[in-house]
Amino acid sequence: MKFAAVLTVIALALLVLLSSSAYVVNEKEQVVITQFGKPVGQPIKDAGLHFKIPFIQKANFFDKRWLEWDGDANQVTTKDKKYIWIDTYARWRIKDPLKFFETVGNEMGAQSRLDDILDGETRIAIAKYNLIEVVRTTNRPMEMAATYSGEMSDNSEFTVKVGREKITRQILKKVSNITPSYGIEVVDVRIKRVNYVESVRKKVYQRMISERKRIAEQYRSEGMGKKAEIIGKTQKELEKIRSEAYRKAQEIKGKADAEATKIYAQVYSKDPQFYKFLKSLETLEKTVQKDNVLILSTDSELYNLMKTIK
Repeated sequence: MKFAAVLTVIALALLVLLSSSAYVVNEKEQVVITQFGKPVGQPIKDAGLHFKIPFIQKANFFDKRWLEWDGDANQVTTKDKKYIWIDTYARWRIKDPLKFFETVGNEMGAQSRLDDILDGETRIAIAKYNLIEVVRTTNRPMEMAATYSGEMSDNSEFTVKVGREKITRQILKKVSNITPSYGIEVVDVRIKRVNYVESVRKKVYQRMISERKRIAEQYRSEGMGKKAEIIGKTQKELEKIRSEAYRKAQEIKGKADAEATKIYAQVYSKDPQFYKFLKSLETLEKTVQKDNVLILSTDSELYNLMKTIK
């Protein structure tokens, strides 16, 4: 029984020693072994099962993948004295884990160091160029208000000579010369956002609003002028149509009157007495109303007409 217990204790001890000495490195990790806090040997980058001295040595794991750095927005002054906020980001990795461990210790320390390096180099680079260089990459034509199109086309201040892309490449080159001393490789640096500081931004917004209102008023004025022009043309066309219609109506009316006169003349020539009789009746009908008293002289045509009626 005692021998079995001793074997069990020995087996457990061996199991503990084995578990504390063995460690697994996967494909996305690399390891630095430290002994009493100091690194020993070369970094382990190969995936698989590895061993270390138990209780004395410690395995420090670091990521092998590309990592993200996203800095805080910083207030920067451009060469043409524009106060702006620059928000940048970068991609980096731990290239030399041993040097990385000795200089910054861990990813948190690396992020802090990158804050200092990237923010500083970005500030220095932006200060060398005008705002237009930071905002634009090429001289591709921009859509703009007609008021400014002529001014901007002739003003060299709005001509891009370097551009945003080349500025970020300059920042990357500067940073890439510094970070290897920390075991870090920076592969890319980009400007994520550019904006005016709050005080300037309000003035810019007010200017934009005023400009848009001015353009809107210009469009309204042009619209009212166009409206008056259309109304004028419409009135002119309407008067022309009315005049032509009146002319045609008078022409038709004249032809009708002439035709009526011709008919009357033909009828009158056939029987003048009958025509005279009809006209007298029409006159009598128009002049004499019900309950009227009519006084006629003896030589009146109407009197003679009524006298002959039996």
